[in-house]
Amino acid sequence: MNFLFGHKEKKRIFAVRKIVFDIMAKENVQKDEERLEQIESTLGKTEMFIEAHQKTIMIVVTAIIVVVLAIFGVKKFVMEPREAAAQKAIFHAEQLFENNDYATALNGDGVNAGFMDVINEYGGTKTGNLARYYAGICYLNTGDFTNAIKYLGEYKGKDQIVKPLAKGAMGDAYLEINNAAEAAKCYENAALESENTFTSPMFLMKAGLAYEMVENYEKALEMYKIIKAEYPSSNEGFSIEKYIAYVEAKLAK
Repeated sequence: MNFLFGHKEKKRIFAVRKIVFDIMAKENVQKDEERLEQIESTLGKTEMFIEAHQKTIMIVVTAIIVVVLAIFGVKKFVMEPREAAAQKAIFHAEQLFENNDYATALNGDGVNAGFMDVINEYGGTKTGNLARYYAGICYLNTGDFTNAIKYLGEYKGKDQIVKPLAKGAMGDAYLEINNAAEAAKCYENAALESENTFTSPMFLMKAGLAYEMVENYEKALEMYKIIKAEYPSSNEGFSIEKYIAYVEAKLAK
């Protein structure tokens, strides 16, 4: 049904609408004024706080600037020069290491520094940390397995190859002192430290064999099955079936 409004009715409707719009506009203006008052109040309190604590704020800001500059200064004028000096000092020892002259690489030749000299002089640098790994390998190859474990354990690098190699070398050292249980743990940690096709299957195999030595065939089987599942194309993966069959037979008894 259509309703037709007369002229008077339309005027009333327009008048009512105008009143409503005017009320809404006043309310919006009032809200805006209230917001401005709140902002002004907040700003005023902030200004008062700053004025009241101006000296403290300046001390804190100055302290922060001093700390930042100190950190930058230590890094730029202390740490970086020491790192450069450590790299220079370790150079000759690394060459001896590559030539398998482990004893001289470890202790130096009387003229050039060895890894122990670098550790003692620059132990807090990245190069000094790397020297601990080298020292551990040198001790391992010269038959000092206790020191090998010590220095390899102190190496804290994050290199994705060197880190697992250090753990694996610790396993070799423990095996040399007839601690196959600890060796197995080191090998397993080395395998999982940085999962890759180069070191992981090698150390998983060593872990499995070490677990066999302590007759922990469940863990040995676990290591071998990881090789089969994740590294079937590795050198260890080609012959892994016979190791799995052997430990499964042991477990079946």
